[in-house]
Amino acid sequence: MNIVVDDLSGRQIAEFLEEHVQEMRSITPLESKHALGLDELRSPEVTFWSVLDGDALVGCGAIKKLDAGHAELKSMRTSSARKRSGIASQLLEHILTEAKRVGLTRISLETGSAEFFRPARNLYQKFGFGYCEPFGDYQLDPNSVFMTRTL
Repeated sequence: MNIVVDDLSGRQIAEFLEEHVQEMRSITPLESKHALGLDELRSPEVTFWSVLDGDALVGCGAIKKLDAGHAELKSMRTSSARKRSGIASQLLEHILTEAKRVGLTRISLETGSAEFFRPARNLYQKFGFGYCEPFGDYQLDPNSVFMTRTL
C-alpha cells in the first residue's frame, strides 16, 4: 500500500471522486451534501492523498486548512471492493501524522448522521474524534454530525 500526495490530474482519481459525489447525492439531500468537487479540491489550502495498491486506486482523503492551526478532513473514501480492509485506518493515521508534522493542532470533520455513515463515525471515534458543534461555515443540520480532535 502506498499513500501519495495527488495533484488530481489523473483520470482514475477524477472518476473515483465522481463516484463519491454521486454516492453522497444518492444518500444525502442536496442541501446537506458537502463533498468537494475536483476544482475545490485543487485549491492551495487542500492537501489530497490517494491510496494505491499497485496500480489500483483504493482510497483517498484530504485536509483543507481553515486557519493556521485548524483543518477539515475531506473526501475520505475507500473503494467499494476494499471497504473494511484497513485502508481507511491507514490513511487516517497518515493524514493525522502529516497534519501534526505541518503544525496543525486541530482536525475537524462533517459526516452524515444516517446509518450509512455509522462505520465512518466509528472509525473517527476510534481515532480520538469527539462530537462537536458545527465549525467553519457549517450550520446545524439534521443530516450532518460534526467531530473534532486535537493533535
